[in-house]
Amino acid sequence: MDFYSFASCVNEDFRLNLDNGHPIAFRLLEVKALDAHRPLKSSIQVRQQPFSLLFSGPSQPVFGQQVFPLEHDRVGRADIFLVPVGEADSGIEYEAVFT
Repeated sequence: MDFYSFASCVNEDFRLNLDNGHPIAFRLLEVKALDAHRPLKSSIQVRQQPFSLLFSGPSQPVFGQQVFPLEHDRVGRADIFLVPVGEADSGIEYEAVFT
């Protein structure tokens, strides 16, 4: 998955399928490119554009930071490490950062 794969899905839902058969929707609110030009402290080279994703999930349940197997009709399944970052009118916001 890269920046462009997710950028085409802004304002669309990704599904978390729970064992009880009831999927939970995580709406992709924002895809933001991060600064790739910061100096690196080693010889590691950046292979792709670093970026972040901001999702809105339901108010309940509130999930802790963990890897979620999210599914999208076009993107398919993506295992994404989400961190809760705040609360909004629409629910709990979660962020993922790809470097």
